[in-house]
Amino acid sequence: MTHELRIAVATDPGLVREHNEDSVYVRPDLQAVADGMGGHEHGEVASALAVNVLAGWEGDLGPAVAEIARRLDAETPQGAGTTLTAIRWEGLAFQLAHIGDSRAYVLREGELRQISHDHTMVQALVDAGRMTPEEALVHPRRAYVLRALQSGNSHDPDLTWHQAKVEDRYLLCSDGLTDYTDLDDVHEILLSTEDGTEAAWQLVALANGNGGPDNITCVIIDVVRKKWWQR
Repeated sequence: MTHELRIAVATDPGLVREHNEDSVYVRPDLQAVADGMGGHEHGEVASALAVNVLAGWEGDLGPAVAEIARRLDAETPQGAGTTLTAIRWEGLAFQLAHIGDSRAYVLREGELRQISHDHTMVQALVDAGRMTPEEALVHPRRAYVLRALQSGNSHDPDLTWHQAKVEDRYLLCSDGLTDYTDLDDVHEILLSTEDGTEAAWQLVALANGNGGPDNITCVIIDVVRKKWWQR
């Protein structure tokens, strides 16, 4: 293998909430962010369950998400739920499993592009041409999620395959980052800060600098070329 992944994580409850309902899991071939829903007792349990299933999982993420839904039904109170955005790597190819309003981005050749699709009411209105993306950013119900993994009411995730390139940088994040920051500022930090850990904590600080009303989780994955003596 001529490349390796450098992975950095930052998670913070924000400035308002006492509990962090976000859960995060990373290993060399799998990274995931889950944002709990249903109040802190239910949300923490649901997001933790999701990443615990992934921690013991090998292979395709479709059955993993189905197992998370099954266990939410069996083990958590009605209404407990979570978003999930996860990447599983096979060389430079990766599978993206996504449901909810956490997000995945790629920074490639200076351009930042979202590779997940929000499952929210405002995104559905944007898709239907009934709202502009600019209006969606400030809509009072922009956080209303239409699809999630939830006890008694889980939905299917988006499952897609992508091809990475060496020098790509990927960001997985909860909506505590994207709902309270300008994407241009996120882009600038990802572009200008080489160290992944430093960049992740700068993103957390950016959201907190805007009031930090929600939990914030960022995972940064850098695809880097191995040095000749590492091969």
